[in-house]
This record gives sequence, C-alpha cells and structure tokens, in this order.
Amino acid sequence: MASTSIQRACSSSSASIPRWKYDVFLSFRGEETRENFTDHLYTSLIERGIHTFRDDEEIERGSEIAPQLLKSIEESRFCKVIISEGYAHSTWCLDELVKIIECVKENGQTIIPIFYHVDPSDVRKQTGSFEEAFVNLEKQNEEKAKRWRNALRKASNISGWHLEHGYESMFIKKIANDIHKQLNCNILHVGENIVGMDFHLDKLKSFINIKLNEVRMIGIYGIGGIGKTTIAKAICNSISYQFDGWSFLENIRETKNCSDLLHLQQKLLNDILKGRNMKFHNIDEGINVIKDRLHSKKVLIVFDHVDNLCQLEYIVGKHDWFYPGSRIIITTRDKHLLDVHEVDETYKAKELNYEESNELFNRYAFKQSVPKDDYKDLLNRVMGYTKGLPLALKVLGVFLYSKTVPEWESSL
Repeated sequence: MASTSIQRACSSSSASIPRWKYDVFLSFRGEETRENFTDHLYTSLIERGIHTFRDDEEIERGSEIAPQLLKSIEESRFCKVIISEGYAHSTWCLDELVKIIECVKENGQTIIPIFYHVDPSDVRKQTGSFEEAFVNLEKQNEEKAKRWRNALRKASNISGWHLEHGYESMFIKKIANDIHKQLNCNILHVGENIVGMDFHLDKLKSFINIKLNEVRMIGIYGIGGIGKTTIAKAICNSISYQFDGWSFLENIRETKNCSDLLHLQQKLLNDILKGRNMKFHNIDEGINVIKDRLHSKKVLIVFDHVDNLCQLEYIVGKHDWFYPGSRIIITTRDKHLLDVHEVDETYKAKELNYEESNELFNRYAFKQSVPKDDYKDLLNRVMGYTKGLPLALKVLGVFLYSKTVPEWESSL
C-alpha cells in the first residue's frame, strides 16, 4: 500500500472542479503546536494516504512563502484550522484564516476548526487571550483587525473539534478517521458497474464485527468469476480507515515458490509499516519479523486467491501473531483450506439473482440498467448461459455491445 496510490484515489474521489491538489491544508501557530499536536496530526493523516499541506513540509527554501501559501489554500479541499491560545497573536495565522474563509465562500472548500485547549466561546467573543491579542492588533491596523475578528467569529461558529482533556493520540485518531470518511477514499478500484454489493457488505461486516477486541479471520469462498476479489476490495474500502495499517495481497495463487512467499512477507510489512523497506533473507525470518512488528498494531490484511495452505501458514499463520482488533480476510475457491486454517467465519459468495444479473448485463450490453425493447426476448437465453456469474455477465455484455439482434442470436 504505497501512500501515493491512496493519494491519487482520494484526489480522484474528490475530483470536482476545481481539482484539488491537496486533501487537507493545516493552519496552525508554529511555535505552539508545530512539534507536538500538529506534527502528530500531520503524521496520522499522511499515514492514511491523505495528501496534507503544512508550510514547513511543502515549501522549498528560498521561495516567496506568502503567495505559495495562499495558492496552497486555494488548492486544498479541506482546511483544518488548529486554533491554540496564541493563534490570534500571529498576523500570519490570521491572514491565512481570512483567506480560508474567502475560499470556503468562493470555491466550496470545507473548514474544520480544531480548538486546541481553548474555549470556542473565547474565540467567538474574542475574550481571554484573544482579547489581549486584539488590543495590540487594533493599534497596528484597525481595518485589518476587523477582518481578522470577523474571520475568527465565522470559524468559531462552524462545527469542529474541541480538545480540552483526554489523550491527544485518541483525539488525533478520531480526526484522521473522520477526514478519511469525508474524503470517501476508495483506495482499491472495484469498478463502476457493481450490483448486489450492499448485501455482501452487510453480511461480511456482521462476521467481521469490528467492535470485538479480538483477532478474527474471515474466509470468502466461491467458484471462479463469482466476484470474491471485488467483494474483498469493497469491504477493504469500507473499513480500512478503522485500522492502524492495512495490506491487500492480490492474486496469491501465482506464488509458486519460497522466493514468492518471501516477497509477499516483505510486501505485507512494507504496506503496513509505510514503506520502511523491510528486508530479510528467508521465510522463517520473515515469520518472526511479522510476529514482532505487527503484534502491536491493529491491522487489516486481505489475502486474495489463496490456493495452498502454506501461503496462509507463512503469511497470516495464527491469531496470536496479531494485535487484538486485527482482521484477516481470505478469499479462495477452496473452502477446505479455510476449515483447515480454522478461520472464525466463512462466507460463500453466491450467484446474482435474476434481477441483479439482468441489471449487470444491461449495464455492459446497453450502457443502461434496462434492455432495449428489441432485445428483451433474448435476455432469458443470456441469463441461462451466464448463470448469475458477474464475470460471465460482464464478458458477454461487452462482447454483445452495439451488435444487432441477428448477431446476438448467432452468438447465443
């Protein structure tokens, strides 16, 4: 899971006009939060693949800072404003905030205030440390001070986050998870013509039971072409933000020897440990590294197209390899492998029903959800031939697209 691939996915999911260069812009008082809260929040966002701008990270030395900052605000879909006690003492921060408020109005961006150990009412009414700041600001430039006051009032009236007590790490995790959901980051491509997926997701989520603080292994099995990989990708997109790290290991059946398994072990660790380029020399060493490094992280692992028990034994061996709350999802054609590996739940991916099959086929054959009138009589033959298999419906639909009725009859 390279973070750049997730950033592209996030950017594409928010690809309205204007196209955003950044997912999040962080506005903060550097001397108060740069090396603690803001740094931890920035790291948490980056680890989730959320492309985040902060001035000391993105701007090259020697460049003109102010114009680039303003441009970066314009190019960011979300603006998180970390309002700390000394925020109003910085005219730089206040100018950023004025620009952010303007962009919200003109470009449709979203501002999310974070009240960091300050009372939102003090920000709104400009009392306490904010009153002290404006006494000096109004002496310097009364006209600008009015704009700054107005920007702070508007920001404080927006629903945001208020950190007063509690663990910052948990607070940051909630903020990062929330922005991940709002960005709707479908990190794995599942295609556009998806039919009947809600039923699969609801059933699998009940098996996964994210609230249980234990390691759970879930198996998805079924014949080839039934959609196991698509289901696994969809569930991964749906729940991955709730984990400290995740990895989707695709098409495992192509692994035929020890070097392939060694590569999978390394990919798993590199995905979850964010590209730290883990290297080891043999499978046994890899097992020990997996157990050591993942035993303290809540992870989501999807193991796709397994066809050999050793693949499971060497990569996701036992429940006690992983931290409580972790989830391992395995797809295979062979249910017996799941039974031998003693997964917690198994889910059989079933064929689409007649209505679902009809809709999926029509999307490929006619580029719409209903058939053209001249072709309706031929649909029963298509349904009988494809037997509810999504892959067969797609292949046949694409093949018959734009062809005449006689050509359909000849092909069927």
